[in-house]
Amino acid sequence: MHDPRPEEVVPSIDEVDLARAREYSLLSSLLLRSPDAQMLGQLTHLGGDGSPLGLAHAALAAAAAHTDAKRAAREHFTLFVGLGRGELLPYASYYLTGSLHGRPLARLRQVLERIGVERVDGQSEPEDHAAILLEIMAGLAGGTIAAPAGTDREIFDHHLAPWIGRFFTDLERTVSADFYSRVGMLGLTFIGLETQAFLLPQ
Repeated sequence: MHDPRPEEVVPSIDEVDLARAREYSLLSSLLLRSPDAQMLGQLTHLGGDGSPLGLAHAALAAAAAHTDAKRAAREHFTLFVGLGRGELLPYASYYLTGSLHGRPLARLRQVLERIGVERVDGQSEPEDHAAILLEIMAGLAGGTIAAPAGTDREIFDHHLAPWIGRFFTDLERTVSADFYSRVGMLGLTFIGLETQAFLLPQ
């Protein structure tokens, strides 16, 4: 995905939105591919406090310290790739309709076309993959995707909120997930905070 419309003015981004962008980007990266040794090392330094998000960070840091790149890659393969298919299908169309490439994907593509976000060459996953949607949200929150005000709320409300919590719950509870169960915990916690924030009046 890229920032396509130079005529859009990108507003200054406050620290809260930059923090949101980092969370979305982290979750997107971990869902799209397994972490290498360097990233696992960085994850061990995630700060944690007594807040729900802080506790989720601490749990992910502990999980990163107790795995390695090979085991994380095996988990990722089992969960999302598999021999034929993974244990989980992280697509909006699947969670909302039970099949892939359904109407949720078509509706999302209409929104992305309207705001000028185009598919990256070589990207094999459809746009309603959780990682890609989270990447788009990171770009909107962090200002690297220029779009009209409220676009992040629109995409969250219509294309993430109806299903992403169920996906992260499934990820957290999947028996074969160890490191990735903590990714599910972080995702579920963060999405809960985003849901509450988007309910507040603008």
